[in-house]
Amino acid sequence: MDWLYSLFLEHSALQAVVVLSLISAIGLGLGRVHFWGVSLGVTFVFFMGILAGHFGLSVDPQMLNYAESFGLVIFVYSLGLQVGPGFFSSFRKGGVTLNMLALGVVLLGTLLTVFASYTTGISLPDMVGILCGATTNTPALGAAQQTLKQIGMDSSTPALGCAVAYPIGVIGVILAVLLIRKVLVRKEDLEVKEKDVANKTYIAAFQVHNPAIFNKSIKDIAHMSYPKFVISRLWRDGHVSIPTSEKVLKEGDRLLVITSEKDVLALTVLFGEQENTDWNKEDIDWNAIDSELISQRIVVTRPELNGKKLGSLRLRNHYGINISRVYRSGVQLLATPELILQLGDRLTVVGEAAAIQNVEKVLGNAIKSLKEPNLVVVFIGIVLGLALGAIPFSVPGISTPVKLGLAGGPIIVGILLGTFGPRIHMITYTTLSANLMLRALGLSMYLACLGLDAGAHFFDTVFRSEGLLWIALGAGLTIIPTVIIGIIAFKIMKIDFGTVSGMLCGSMANPMALNYVNDTIPGDNPSVAYATVYPLCMFLRVIIAQVLLMFLLG
Repeated sequence: MDWLYSLFLEHSALQAVVVLSLISAIGLGLGRVHFWGVSLGVTFVFFMGILAGHFGLSVDPQMLNYAESFGLVIFVYSLGLQVGPGFFSSFRKGGVTLNMLALGVVLLGTLLTVFASYTTGISLPDMVGILCGATTNTPALGAAQQTLKQIGMDSSTPALGCAVAYPIGVIGVILAVLLIRKVLVRKEDLEVKEKDVANKTYIAAFQVHNPAIFNKSIKDIAHMSYPKFVISRLWRDGHVSIPTSEKVLKEGDRLLVITSEKDVLALTVLFGEQENTDWNKEDIDWNAIDSELISQRIVVTRPELNGKKLGSLRLRNHYGINISRVYRSGVQLLATPELILQLGDRLTVVGEAAAIQNVEKVLGNAIKSLKEPNLVVVFIGIVLGLALGAIPFSVPGISTPVKLGLAGGPIIVGILLGTFGPRIHMITYTTLSANLMLRALGLSMYLACLGLDAGAHFFDTVFRSEGLLWIALGAGLTIIPTVIIGIIAFKIMKIDFGTVSGMLCGSMANPMALNYVNDTIPGDNPSVAYATVYPLCMFLRVIIAQVLLMFLLG
């Protein structure tokens, strides 16, 4: 039995791998169990680590520090890479309003944290840990710990505060949403309302009856008209064709146009008449519309096309085909010439069969190659992220230079590479499953180490008067900001309740609460709002955790 003892209890690299793997496996298994409609998911690994640490299980401190740091870096970098493509676009139009409201949640929680530290006598590191737990934000906790190490202070205490406040952080947002719904929301407020989505495409058919565009080329008409549109097919005298930009429109031409729904009225005025046929149904067989043309979806898999503008390929002029829509990360984009292609984009191509085969060779369409993980960009990004995190920044009023650390550096580099990588022809594409795998692996390692480290003193902290105060403060930091901003958004700014709920979940980085909201509120508005505010709030909380400690303790 000596081998069994050494496998689980004798400190070694092998024992560390076994213990952390066992904690992660049990935690992930229990995380699938639903309690009152809510599951903790990967977060249960944290509590399994606490339980294991409470019963005396431990690993070598250096191994624990390595696994914790590596897990955190993998998690935050993969997270940045995923949210990067939508990070800057989330500030456009309605996204600005939602991000400002979410910013209010973040700043209000930060102010309450500082206020509570001064009024209750709880140290700021402990209060920052409580804030991280109340906002279910483990990357911010990692950033706070790294900052405390930089200034030579004990970095383990925030983990205790986070562990104590985390459970109420999970359910606190749900309670806030329920409170707003119970007090302010009427039944009709829950009805799904159509929203303008800038990138969502809409298909409409028009007949040319406007004399102002007779005998004008499509290129000239596009310059006249403000709305962007793509003409997929043109019918004239019983013949269908793919119109080029030089094609001259005649009276009575029928056009199949891809545009945004909000621009349909303007295009009706431009062309003359809209047909009543609904072209946006999912069951339309595009290949049965006419016998001369077929429609096929082709995937961009050639690396040299990554970062190029769609118009620069001149596919319409060279091959006589038309690209009507582009699918990227579940979003339909209008295929304008200025659209920058990314590896993995799915292009809807319309044309003759022979022409489409030629376009397929140009774009690649080798789907198998996309399934191969692109690990080069992962390791390069991690190196760049850690290098950025190690750079000291001097901030006025702070004696110690600020560093972005293990959490801040990689998430910023991940966001930048996810956003601008294709523009510099850097292939940052990873399949969604690969990204989720990296994130889950990194977060599981980090939470297992975090819980194991905090477990030895967790129950001693909870079952004392100070522990009850920590729980109460965590509840306040979760519920007060979300209720106040939620009421402002719903009652004063008249934002629909589904969007408000998703915004609150995103501002608190709480996917568990989002799952509950999606199950109880119809439509996809909560998920859209969550994705809109999540990148900015996640980034800000990581940075604020560091700046707060540096500014007040440095």
